[in-house]
Amino acid sequence: MNKWMTGLLLSLLVLPAYAQPGNPEKGKVIASSICYACHGLDGVSPIPTQPHLAAQIPDYVVKQLNDMKSVNGAPPARDNPIMAGIVSMLSAEDMRNVAAWYAIQPPHLTRANDPKLVSIGQKIWRGGDADRGVPACSSCHGPTGAGVPAPYPRLSGQYQEYTELQLQHFKEGTRSNDPAAVMRTIAHRLTNEEIKALSDYAAGVY
Repeated sequence: MNKWMTGLLLSLLVLPAYAQPGNPEKGKVIASSICYACHGLDGVSPIPTQPHLAAQIPDYVVKQLNDMKSVNGAPPARDNPIMAGIVSMLSAEDMRNVAAWYAIQPPHLTRANDPKLVSIGQKIWRGGDADRGVPACSSCHGPTGAGVPAPYPRLSGQYQEYTELQLQHFKEGTRSNDPAAVMRTIAHRLTNEEIKALSDYAAGVY
């Protein structure tokens, strides 16, 4: 079994399961009072550096919220000073509810912005690069970018700027809450041009 497949299986094993579903209507109340300014009530963010949450996989959202929350004064698994203050006010039930609300919103659709980068992004998205140990993005995020429950998020329709920023964080190691270091390993093997191309291509996949 190659290292990539081992990492993939480990990432599935270590991800906690949030089996209890949330209540979308209760989540709407939270979204309309806390989340809407950055993520929109319908999950379409007005800010390119903040992610769209519409149709996002709920377990993935819950994991990210948990990872940004400090427990007993310990540093959170995902460093985000703005979100840390917000999630400190949310209970586990609140997180499930708001994730459930955004999960049922219609997905945001957009297109790639840079035609010059499309071929680069498409090649890695569909086929990866076996020589460098880079798997096809579609193998985990799905051919249409809709994500695969629960560890792999929807990337289709996401802001290019946001996806690029997160890949750079993974590459630099400043974001490290990916199970089994799967994304850190992959991002480290990508050039900055490839990261930009993938982020742009992923936005328009659907």
